[in-house]
Amino acid sequence: MSVKSTQELVLPVGVTLDRFIMRSQSAFPYATGELSQLLRDIALAGKIINREVNKAGLVDVTGANGTANVQGEHQQKLDVVANVRFIRALKNGGEVCAIISEEDEDIIYTGNDHGKYVVAMDPLDGSSNIDVNVSIGTIFSIYRRVTPVGSQATVEDFKQGGRKQVAAGYILYGSSTMLVYSTGCGVNGFTYDQSLGEYILSHKDICCPVQGSIYSINDAYYNSYDNAVQQFITDSRRDGYSARYIGSLVADFHRNMLKGGIYLYPSTRKDPQGKLRLLYECYPLAFIAEQAGAKATNGYRNILDVEPDSMHQRSPFYTGSAQMVEGLTADM
Repeated sequence: MSVKSTQELVLPVGVTLDRFIMRSQSAFPYATGELSQLLRDIALAGKIINREVNKAGLVDVTGANGTANVQGEHQQKLDVVANVRFIRALKNGGEVCAIISEEDEDIIYTGNDHGKYVVAMDPLDGSSNIDVNVSIGTIFSIYRRVTPVGSQATVEDFKQGGRKQVAAGYILYGSSTMLVYSTGCGVNGFTYDQSLGEYILSHKDICCPVQGSIYSINDAYYNSYDNAVQQFITDSRRDGYSARYIGSLVADFHRNMLKGGIYLYPSTRKDPQGKLRLLYECYPLAFIAEQAGAKATNGYRNILDVEPDSMHQRSPFYTGSAQMVEGLTADM
């Protein structure tokens, strides 16, 4: 066999997440490495959840847990598993002084009061879909604390607003596991190669198409939506747009970011404040969207400009291709 044909068979591994983080850190002379390590801790927790998800059908980790979270939603067994895994990884990493999670009412203190960062997270979004093998995900948001290092973190560390995020991202557990994140310098996606145990850069500089042909909304609540949203749905049907709704926020968001489209979770008569959580669902995904050239709004304001009132605050949420979001909000 010739040298050339041998080289053709040996494909390059690509850039690993660790190497990418290291290179990115070197571009900032003031960086001290804590944020880089924190991103690695999140990536490690994602690997563990990937393992748990992949063996979910073989062990007793699917189905309801018999408890409810702070939102009053029924917890799935994997919700609890994911929450514990991420908290443990962030505690062991030492860079985080406090965490808020969808699964816990109060701030979770890590015991690392000298940590410079706080993390807001939804450990396992869409977990009710795990029993039927539908994609699910983790969403995270990172802030540099505002309280003095060495003291105990407070709620003010989490209520800084979406513009103060230093990094945000999500992990998608589907046909492949992907980590997508941004530190404010574009968006990059990494696919987990189980044979190597490494995340490999697979989606460099993700840019959302400015116009798409997909709209994602739970059509069952059509009669509970306001007139502007109903009209948007009617217009989308008339214009031949494709309706694609998985019911897993990360999966719907990820597809629309890559292919072009809009995700809508409006307020309803039952939930006039909306259903999605501002700090650990809307803020981080809006941060990613804006960095990829997309838009995110509550219908009246850019989500990143909405002032938070509480840790578990809810909000309507519309995000996706810029022209589609602008077309929706123009009529609101």
